[in-house]
Amino acid sequence: MSLPVRHRLLSPLLRAVAAATLLLSSPALLSPTLLHAQALPSIGGGDGEELSPLMERRIGEQAMTNIRRDPDYLDDLVILDFLNQFGGTLLSSTPNARGDAGYDFFFFAVRDPSLNAFALPGGFIGVHTGLLLASQTESELASVMAHEIGHVSQRHIARMIGNQKQDALLPLAGLLLAALAARTSPDLAAAAMMGGTGLAAQRQLSFGRDAEREADRVGVALLNDAGFEVNGMVSFFGRLQAVGRNRTDNVPSYLRTHPLTTERIADIEARIRNMPYRQRVDSLDFAFVKARARVLQNDSAQGLRDAAAYFEDLSRQGARSQVLGARYGLAMVALRQRDAARAKTLVDAIHAEMARQPALPISPVMKSMDIDVLLAGGEAAKALDVSQEGRNRFPLSRALTMRHADALLAAGRKDDAVAFLRDQSQIYRTDAGVQRALARAYAEQGKQALQHMTLAEHYALMGALPAALEQLRIARGAADATFYDQAVIDARERELQASWREISGKGNNRR
Repeated sequence: MSLPVRHRLLSPLLRAVAAATLLLSSPALLSPTLLHAQALPSIGGGDGEELSPLMERRIGEQAMTNIRRDPDYLDDLVILDFLNQFGGTLLSSTPNARGDAGYDFFFFAVRDPSLNAFALPGGFIGVHTGLLLASQTESELASVMAHEIGHVSQRHIARMIGNQKQDALLPLAGLLLAALAARTSPDLAAAAMMGGTGLAAQRQLSFGRDAEREADRVGVALLNDAGFEVNGMVSFFGRLQAVGRNRTDNVPSYLRTHPLTTERIADIEARIRNMPYRQRVDSLDFAFVKARARVLQNDSAQGLRDAAAYFEDLSRQGARSQVLGARYGLAMVALRQRDAARAKTLVDAIHAEMARQPALPISPVMKSMDIDVLLAGGEAAKALDVSQEGRNRFPLSRALTMRHADALLAAGRKDDAVAFLRDQSQIYRTDAGVQRALARAYAEQGKQALQHMTLAEHYALMGALPAALEQLRIARGAADATFYDQAVIDARERELQASWREISGKGNNRR
């Protein structure tokens, strides 16, 4: 199993997330009452004295607000679409897969070469790019995601902290949020990471053995019901364990945060022994997304050269799907190097190969690449046709939706782009990316007040309230700000100032 060439530490913010979530599970930092909560009840159990689903979600959302601002958060809509469609397949296959709390799951990627995945409170599941690249099949990736779903659906986070009254949990929630805010206070980050263990900076939530076995049981059921190969969990965990034995100085992160034992693997094998064997053919999108993740994991000049060398080697000796994935990766590299002609040649070669296999389905990942290549080559009209076709075929794809907005702007249809993005902002009210794109469209129209008002909403959704207030100040001074705009700015500024005072504990007003 080859590992990515670049090894980097998590950024300070994600290290703070790791430390803060560890504080919720480290025996050295929990009270005696909390320690008793680590004896997990049976599946579906619970005595009601645990972190409420509402508080879980609030903590998770606050964590995600900060994570989305972190440079290691992989804000790539193509990969986000794939992970959430993939996770949705697992969730839709089994009744009550979302647990008694009915979690609204969100899957995302973190730009990091280590082999790890983690669950945050409230249904947010992160996958490191290193783990995505190490997964040899979709069933292996699904086994890890299903395991993390098991942690969330069985409320391991809440039950680990449980047996406390809600008001006693508030300091723990505050501690998590304080550590997340440590991006502007290194001293606070250091203090948050002092206790418990020296590995805090490299860990996410660590669960006990009972929780791991319980998540395994849920994960196996999800895999089987969704039509994946259930032995994918055994093969992937087995390879991780082998890596851990052979590299004692650098144990995979997943083994540190998810203790893996021979007994645990044997328990999984016993559970799948009587399940029907099935062979699942991986989608081309899996190969494309892996190639995309490899490029985006390190898009520096050297990183692009290393990725290109890897793809060139894979294209010479890989299987058919791997060859197509390698060409996709080379096209990605070409786009990053502003070589639109080479990217088009590679994409045309992929389409020619796919045409020889009529059974291959049309790929939303490939559609997004087609649009990117056409836009890079200055073919805005063709890109608009392809984006409209893609949206008709894949209406839930956020990547194709935003590519359509890009194509409208590139084609000079500024008013249509604004109207389209305004509709999208009403449908996806919490999507900061839509607000950013709408601000760009207003800028193309020359509407400065609306541009900065919309940027204020973008920053507010990202949790950057001072930046949002600054954008409102700029909007107020814009020459085209109408009386109505001024009234909207005043009202919104009062709301954001109140939120900022609540968060910062300061009484100052900012104009």
